[in-house]
Amino acid sequence: MQRIPAEHLFGAAREPTHLSPQIDIMAPRVYLQGVPSLPSAFQTQARAQRERTGLKLTEVAQMIGISRQALHAIETGATIPGTHTALYLARVLGCTVEDLFSLSEPVLPVRLMGDVPLPARARLAHLQGEWLAFPTQGQHGFMEAADGLATHGPDGTTSIQLFGDLDAARRTAVLAGCDPAFALLATHATRQPGGRVLLHPLSSRAALRALAQGEAHAAGIHLFDAPSGQSNLPFVERDLPGRDLHLYTLWNWEQGLLVAPGNPKGIQGVRDLLRPDVRLQNREPDAGSRVLLDTWLDAAQVSLTERRAIHGYADEVHSPLDAAQRIATGDADVAPGPQSAALALALTFIPLQRERFDLVVPAEYVHHPGVQALLAVVQHPAFRTELRALGGYDPTEAGQLWTTTQASHAPRRAP
Repeated sequence: MQRIPAEHLFGAAREPTHLSPQIDIMAPRVYLQGVPSLPSAFQTQARAQRERTGLKLTEVAQMIGISRQALHAIETGATIPGTHTALYLARVLGCTVEDLFSLSEPVLPVRLMGDVPLPARARLAHLQGEWLAFPTQGQHGFMEAADGLATHGPDGTTSIQLFGDLDAARRTAVLAGCDPAFALLATHATRQPGGRVLLHPLSSRAALRALAQGEAHAAGIHLFDAPSGQSNLPFVERDLPGRDLHLYTLWNWEQGLLVAPGNPKGIQGVRDLLRPDVRLQNREPDAGSRVLLDTWLDAAQVSLTERRAIHGYADEVHSPLDAAQRIATGDADVAPGPQSAALALALTFIPLQRERFDLVVPAEYVHHPGVQALLAVVQHPAFRTELRALGGYDPTEAGQLWTTTQASHAPRRAP
């Protein structure tokens, strides 16, 4: 091949641009500063194209006006060439720039939330310096747009191949909790500018643990403390000691017993659970409805020995709607839970207690765009009207700051 002086091609060659080991492109919002963007992986086929022509490394380097070492760095991917150098190299090797260099789909290291077979579609959120991948599963997975495909790496780690950019993921707040209305809340939040909400279905105590472990931005909880007669705050102080936290009112709701339509077993209260012809569908110990059930049994002077003998007391499910489904299918006769779950499956509801439902937000996440979207939505008349229509909800004070906790200080009530 005839050697063409570089200056006859495009003028003086420019030095290559060295690839930075990490590129951080900050989001425009002040809160999101420090959440990294992700560069696509740079791939080079320059060596293969050169060897195809039969030219030596030194020869090509001289022809395009750079050092042998600089060309070697380009061929190994240690250096990204500047525009002029790439064009020179393509002309000398008789190919296009695209034949020499390409960008692969971005791959992001993540921590997988959940035990699911991979590959799996997943949604992303950024917490405490790492990306968390929440698999989109079940029926709802078909209705959720994922951020990418999570896969196992050869070294046993998990990464995700992105379907698009990270803009939505950077603005995503993870909301942990088990209220059936959270799906409606997340849907309304997507209509707010700036934020996105990702639901992490967990019972109330488990939601508090997710906050403690850096796996959620906010937790929705309902936990009644019988000794103090207070909801939520005693559990927050026990489970998250020394944390600066904000507790916002979400709503009050009706809790009680879910029974089959028309109440064919004639269940009136918790002492009826002792009957041999009644089968209970219980919730897990971390659930607020389970805490209430045990509180009601204590008030009815049902001993620990007696409650362990209740038919179905050890049979646990992990959401109010799962419990309601068991009643609807006839697999159980009664379950503790909210009125909304009963109405959702056309069950009969026996009200026993009105209860607070609060949103717990660590101070560092109060200004997160996803959290701000949540707090804006619950104050919107359209959302409140739809929430009331679900049954058993009173969102009159939704979005109001109820109290805060501070490290080494007593809780402060909002004025």
